[in-house]
Amino acid sequence: MSEFVEPAVPGLFVADEHGARVLGSKCEACGTPYFPKVPVCHNPACPGSRMEPCGFGGRGVVWSYSVANFAPPAPHKYDKPFRPYAIGVVDLASGLRLVGQIVDPPEAVTVGAAVELVIEPLYHEGGKTFTTWKFKLV
Repeated sequence: MSEFVEPAVPGLFVADEHGARVLGSKCEACGTPYFPKVPVCHNPACPGSRMEPCGFGGRGVVWSYSVANFAPPAPHKYDKPFRPYAIGVVDLASGLRLVGQIVDPPEAVTVGAAVELVIEPLYHEGGKTFTTWKFKLV
């Protein structure tokens, strides 16, 4: 039986010829990035809110991280058996600070490590692979 691949939350990310990206917005007036998309800029110093769609991806640096050593409660879904994983706060080169799971073993993750945004499986259910954005050490 072949599995179908679909995003865990449609419309938040893509993987195409431009690479893996989360879909957000950026203010043309002040350059503030947002994920997910927002209709207006929330930067109090912004001279004028002019939002444009923007994809954020590529490389970044781990700003902080934590290790999930226990299974998360419902409604969070994951493949069993549960395996501990690192959750990183990453500063992307685009200026966006983004939280995401890190696919590498938790003991390999350090503050300041270089990572790249990737699209990876989050869990499997009903013959489908549900994907999300994650980070991979580079």
